[in-house]
Amino acid sequence: MFAERFVRARKASGLSMQALADKVGLSANAIKKYEHGDAMPSSSNLMKLSKALNVRSEYFFRPTKIEVEGIEYRKRASISQKILNKIRSDVLDQAERWYELLDLFPDSAKPIANFELPQDLPESITDYEEIDSVADCMREHWQLGLNPVQDMVDTFESRGLMVILTYIETDKKFDGLAGTIKEQPLIVISGSQAGDRQRFTLAHELGHLVLRDRLANSIDEEKACDRFAGAFLLPTSAVKRELGEKRSQLESRELYMLKGEYGISMAGITIRAQQCRIITSGYYAHVMRYFSKQGWRKQEPGDAYPSEQTFLFKQLVYRALSEEYIGESKAAELLGMSLASFHKERKLEVTGDSTTTC
Repeated sequence: MFAERFVRARKASGLSMQALADKVGLSANAIKKYEHGDAMPSSSNLMKLSKALNVRSEYFFRPTKIEVEGIEYRKRASISQKILNKIRSDVLDQAERWYELLDLFPDSAKPIANFELPQDLPESITDYEEIDSVADCMREHWQLGLNPVQDMVDTFESRGLMVILTYIETDKKFDGLAGTIKEQPLIVISGSQAGDRQRFTLAHELGHLVLRDRLANSIDEEKACDRFAGAFLLPTSAVKRELGEKRSQLESRELYMLKGEYGISMAGITIRAQQCRIITSGYYAHVMRYFSKQGWRKQEPGDAYPSEQTFLFKQLVYRALSEEYIGESKAAELLGMSLASFHKERKLEVTGDSTTTC
């Protein structure tokens, strides 16, 4: 157990064996023995290694062991294997803490819903336009109506999807990944991306779950999931209600305001307008050229759309504490906090002022 976690923590830090050895004053051969399970560090060396690898010492002995299966990355081609190793280690660490927490709850009080697909989804999809109705079906199944989805992460979590945010620095070369843990769907997104990109990634990965094994050979799965994401965020009836049935041109300010309302990029809204035949393909190409000229393909105007957040894990830690399934020490460990910091947070000492607790 220790050796496997030690290797994962070192790879997550981006340090070579020699670099880690130099950092803690040990030999590279000692590090190699730890990783191969041929030796165990002393208590003092364990503390040094924990500090150098930015993990708590308890991490190396956590009993929960899981694997993420069927990983599919939504990434840029230039992302390095070193960064992917960091992401994978971070995801496994967070997922392990998730399942350690869930295992503390009695079966009769499991706080996570089961993820289910609508039963009336088509068995075979042969045309990209059919995907719009599939996205509508998913929204109806989740009782979302046709209005903007205000909080995508909360929406996904409440429907049985595990969502993890990773803050590993990737220079914007990683958007997200999808996989399964113990048959439960998992979606990971970058916590550093703008909110509209996070939301599109979440919807894209949902598309993989919904469209899997339903696409004809002529349909490209990535393009299909992009189409699903756009239609899930901005349904056909909604985009026609907002823009009208037919338009000869669109105003940039109009697209900017709709982005703020629906949480989908200005470019994404324009794509939806073309897909729904509100604008012609020729005018769509004109808008994209204009966006490129303005530099909006890389950075759209105005403040970035607010990033998505996840609060469910922390809420469940406090629920477990309240139900006395765990004590303060375990709660702090699960949250990756020192006990002193946890005490302050628990007392709502957010600004340094003590607040009376219940």
